[in-house]
Amino acid sequence: MRSGNSMARAVCFLLVAGAASSVSTSGGAVSSDGSAESKPISAPRADGLMAWQQVYSVLTHPRCINCHTATGYPQQGDDRRRHFASVVRGPADKGVPALQCVTCHQQANADSTGVPGAHDWHLAPLSMRWQDVNDAVLSSAEVCRAVTDRSRNGQRDGAGLLKHHTEEPLVLWAFQPGRRIDGNLRTLPPLTHEAFVEATRKWVAAGTPCPHNP
Repeated sequence: MRSGNSMARAVCFLLVAGAASSVSTSGGAVSSDGSAESKPISAPRADGLMAWQQVYSVLTHPRCINCHTATGYPQQGDDRRRHFASVVRGPADKGVPALQCVTCHQQANADSTGVPGAHDWHLAPLSMRWQDVNDAVLSSAEVCRAVTDRSRNGQRDGAGLLKHHTEEPLVLWAFQPGRRIDGNLRTLPPLTHEAFVEATRKWVAAGTPCPHNP
């Protein structure tokens, strides 16, 4: 009799374990008709941080950081020198009345003159500066905090940041920056635009994690 009870308990245990395994591997809830519903799973934090480092490598490239300054003027060139002609930021980040950004920077690159262009050319606001007043690039953690702070980034959540990196004309320009005045092509960021968007997508899926270092 004891043997029969032991066998029954073993069978019950296997049935319960099998049911638990089925639930744990289904990847989501069960719908009203009994079928398993898929549930999106966020990327692990470690993967998100790796994706962020890729994003950071683009944001701090001269094609981006030259307009994300901490000063009252834009920069230019791979050496991030001060913009020629004493161009200044102005109250709306678009220059001053006598010398607006769009006076020279038109809707597209002018390769014949070496003047870059894209829609609504302007400096990033000071709240989105990615370097200090001495032109030193801010750390990965500092840039990440700026990018994810909705009070500083134009009220963009993760989806908004992804949309911005995907569609914003000035972001798109960084990957098609045209030619310098000497006729040579400007250097490109370390990722293609497609890879940049994909890295942003992975980072957003992971919850836009930021490094803890200063």
